[in-house]
Amino acid sequence: MTQLLADISHYFPITDPTWIFFVVLCIILFAPMLLNRLHIPHIIGMVLAGILVGEYGLGLLRRDASFRIFGEVGLYYIMFTAGLGMDIGGLKRNLSRGLTFGAATVVIPGVAGYVVGHFVLHYSPAASLLLACILASHTLVAFPIVTRYGLTRHISVTISVGATMLAVLGSLLVLAGISGTFTGSGNAVFWVWLAVKCILFCLFMFFALPPIIRGFFHNVADNVFQYIFVLIIVFFSAAFSKLCGLEGIFGAFLAGLVLNRYIPPASPLMHRIDFVGNALFIPYFLIGVGMLINVSLLFEGWHTLWVVLVILAAATASKGLAAWACQRLFGWDKASGWMMFGLSNGHAAGALAMVMVGTALYVAPGQPLMSDEVMNAIVMLILFSCIISSFATEHAAKELALHAEAGTPQTQDEEKIMIALHNPSTVSSLVALALIGAHKRGMPLVAVNVVLDNAESEKARAQGLRMLDKAVSMAAAVDIKMETQSRWAVNVTSGLIHAMKEFRATEIIIGLHERQHLSDIYYGRVAQTLIAGIDRQISVLRCTVPFNTLRRIHVLVPSKAQFEVGFQRWIDRIARIAGQLDGRITFYAHPKTLNSITQVMNERHNDRTFNGEVFTDWSNLVSIASHVGTDHLVAVVAARRGTLSYKQRLDTLPDLLERYFSSRSLLVIYPDQYGSAEVHPSSFSAALSPSAPHE
Repeated sequence: MTQLLADISHYFPITDPTWIFFVVLCIILFAPMLLNRLHIPHIIGMVLAGILVGEYGLGLLRRDASFRIFGEVGLYYIMFTAGLGMDIGGLKRNLSRGLTFGAATVVIPGVAGYVVGHFVLHYSPAASLLLACILASHTLVAFPIVTRYGLTRHISVTISVGATMLAVLGSLLVLAGISGTFTGSGNAVFWVWLAVKCILFCLFMFFALPPIIRGFFHNVADNVFQYIFVLIIVFFSAAFSKLCGLEGIFGAFLAGLVLNRYIPPASPLMHRIDFVGNALFIPYFLIGVGMLINVSLLFEGWHTLWVVLVILAAATASKGLAAWACQRLFGWDKASGWMMFGLSNGHAAGALAMVMVGTALYVAPGQPLMSDEVMNAIVMLILFSCIISSFATEHAAKELALHAEAGTPQTQDEEKIMIALHNPSTVSSLVALALIGAHKRGMPLVAVNVVLDNAESEKARAQGLRMLDKAVSMAAAVDIKMETQSRWAVNVTSGLIHAMKEFRATEIIIGLHERQHLSDIYYGRVAQTLIAGIDRQISVLRCTVPFNTLRRIHVLVPSKAQFEVGFQRWIDRIARIAGQLDGRITFYAHPKTLNSITQVMNERHNDRTFNGEVFTDWSNLVSIASHVGTDHLVAVVAARRGTLSYKQRLDTLPDLLERYFSSRSLLVIYPDQYGSAEVHPSSFSAALSPSAPHE
């Protein structure tokens, strides 16, 4: 038996790259499946698996260069996705709360770390200050749990992520000061030069980089190229941050903030980012963290165990106190407090990097600033803080997700969006509008292509099927199932009306007709007939730039629009689009209409940034046009004849839109008029006339 074990041990640790990758993939697959049965967060499973297969466990794998590379990539990926998922508008509205929690989660653990280090463990002032930095900083180890529950834009998460960066930045600056003191470079010139480099780095990130990103997304539509470009931005920012004397995680987080505006949460690109990170990079990082941990250190002696317990208690209690105090101060529920504690309690590679700096600095020959005993204690802190952080975040996420589901505003009836596809060049923008405007992830979507029964029908049908396949692919990229239909008809309008009835669609999205002659109808004959023939919401779109690069929405609303049945629905649609694009909304309307819009926004979308301007002269849009940029969307709420908000001067609206917004992205919305999905019988007679192609 001994000989057999000796023969087997000859093959370990595994050095063949193929087998290493195979073992890692098995861990990524089976560890969460096993621990889910035990109701243990899968993040803990990754860390425990790393302990088991690492050199301090069974010795199956050695923490070689692949784990160091993928581990660093995974850490950057966590910080990047944290910045990418942040609700920037929510953080701006709650900036004082973010700064308060950021200060609390730095100062309270920092003071606790210094007191414990100096007065309990009897370390030197410099070593105690370094321990304070370690306890004050934290890593968003549990952030993938938040992503899984779809809570990345919850206010407690947003504030916790912002506080993380304050904690990391503050700790890094103190660490730089300690290191500079021991190496002799911590003079005034050092601090001035560090400040200059940091300022230049931030200026580049927030002012020079956005035009490059916007230009790339304007000109490159290939999904693979877009994803590679995003990774380039992330790792360039991380490398640039290191050059400036900061950690790479700071640059990765800033990259997420900069890209936040250009990657909507419901976009295929965001889905790919989450998928690759959660499937490979982040698990690799967690397994690598586990491989650093030597559990046997706990049994080396009572003094080592005492140091571990003291540091762990100080770190956990101080982070918990900061979260509890801020939760009570903000008047939030307990679940939000647990979320803040869970996200701010985790310690990982950052803590290990700081203690390694301490062991490399010497107060005297042969006497390091921090002993190996402290390093062992920090390694144990990483293990237990990851476990506590994961359990706390999982508990909070479940509670917040249940509350969010219960508090979701109810729509008048179950929504179902239908997309009319005709022009291949408009498929991407129309589907993007449907995906971004959907009120929930599983909301039904339908794509329809109507083929006219004529001599060109076979060619048109083949083109239509290709467009439907593209729409299905875009929806599948964000895990949404889209129904499709290619139908024959003698008239496009009647085909769309019948499809709306069959699918019981509550809204139809069509493209704005491209006029070939001045005598052509502005919206296109199909749109014009649909507007006259159905009572459901109709959205007519023209997008001059990629939809994800739009950053502001100007909404023109007629007076008395608040009395229409579809008033609330179109506000919900605009608010959801703005939320996905992280853009600001400006409403232009009569004062009484503005009051009604403000009331609905405050009741149903109080997390959106918006403002209102009094506007009554529809014959002169020049004042609005002067504020509309190339990356803005003009949304016009129109009115059908005979409705309460209809005015005769709205008949000139197509000419005004052509005059003032011919080169701008445009969305014209005809709201619901009645509360049912029924179609006017008159629409069939209106549809009997030949129709011009729609888009």
